[in-house]
Amino acid sequence: MSHTRTSHRPAHRAGSRRGRVAALLTGALAATGLAVMVPTTSTAAAACTTPYSATQVYTGGMSASYNGHNWNAKWWTQGETPSTGGSGVWADQGACGGGGGTTTTPTPSQGTCNHPTWVAGTQYATGTVVKYAPNGQYYIATHDNPGYDPTISTWYWSPYTCTGGGTTSPSPTTTTPNPGGFVVSEAQFNQMFPNRNSFYTYSGLVTALNAYPAFANTGSDTVKKQEAAAFLANISHETGGLVYVVEQNTANYPHYCDTTQPYGCPAGQAAYYGRGPIQLSWNFNYKAAGDALGIDLLNNPNLVQTDAAVAWKTGIWYWMTQNGPGTMTAHNAMVNGAGFGETIRSINGSLECNGGNPAQVQSRVNAYTSFTSILGVPTGSNLSC
Repeated sequence: MSHTRTSHRPAHRAGSRRGRVAALLTGALAATGLAVMVPTTSTAAAACTTPYSATQVYTGGMSASYNGHNWNAKWWTQGETPSTGGSGVWADQGACGGGGGTTTTPTPSQGTCNHPTWVAGTQYATGTVVKYAPNGQYYIATHDNPGYDPTISTWYWSPYTCTGGGTTSPSPTTTTPNPGGFVVSEAQFNQMFPNRNSFYTYSGLVTALNAYPAFANTGSDTVKKQEAAAFLANISHETGGLVYVVEQNTANYPHYCDTTQPYGCPAGQAAYYGRGPIQLSWNFNYKAAGDALGIDLLNNPNLVQTDAAVAWKTGIWYWMTQNGPGTMTAHNAMVNGAGFGETIRSINGSLECNGGNPAQVQSRVNAYTSFTSILGVPTGSNLSC
């Protein structure tokens, strides 16, 4: 956060929209002027597939039964009841009958269990089936990926059932709720920051959430995860992947004391250098953050580098309350649909946006794209600034 403290744009995860063979044949017949025969009610209905579950994540091609019909998901969805309306994510496969007595996690099912063990960092193509050694379950790649953990990334992997030893894997969405209700699990946090400094604890982050309950907790589940990914992507850029706790250029330390402020710099002229996940700097920012959080950071700025919860709170404080060089807070940018690019503008836009430093902007975008993939949500539009 170096201001007054003063594209590579992935496609939306729309999945593959697979037209039904029956629909194509019907269209072809209609084009010739021939009558299209509609099956009579005496025709046996297809068996119902696994019942729809509101907590299950569905990706393109996955199926579910609801209200006597089978449905196919066209792209990623969760909590959207199958119907022909809404966003159009569900394709009606026609009436079904029988089966589906209980609500379980829908899974692809075929083949025998002779699939290789998943290896982190290995490139997997769509359709590849692997065995996940930690839980002994099988997963199928629903999208090409560079070896993401099958139990974490529900966009790239789905549970898979096979005969001869494989069983239906538990849905990632039915695991124990995250502490504090945070939309990023500790396992996902660790995947995002494999080389992080031990100071930046997950527990400290979860503790800090109570300072601003609306943070990553506003709007739909997708928006909540997008905001969390955006925040973590920006702080990843600011800290080199949560490696740095304090600003590395010590020559800058004396420059962050604005002596025109009536309260001055009681902790010393060189005491207000960048600290924490957002690299909080300047005496006036320490005072403003401290006042908002009920912590005397003006006199005790070192708390930001010695108390993990305090450090996380300062980052969330800036995210939730400060426009910076932008026109809105980063929080409002994400929950109101302005896009990830506006969060960059709010944090360091005066130096990076509008062509100021496109490499730095791209670094933030790359982190955001990676983190949304881990959380299994689309990036949304307006990624750059």
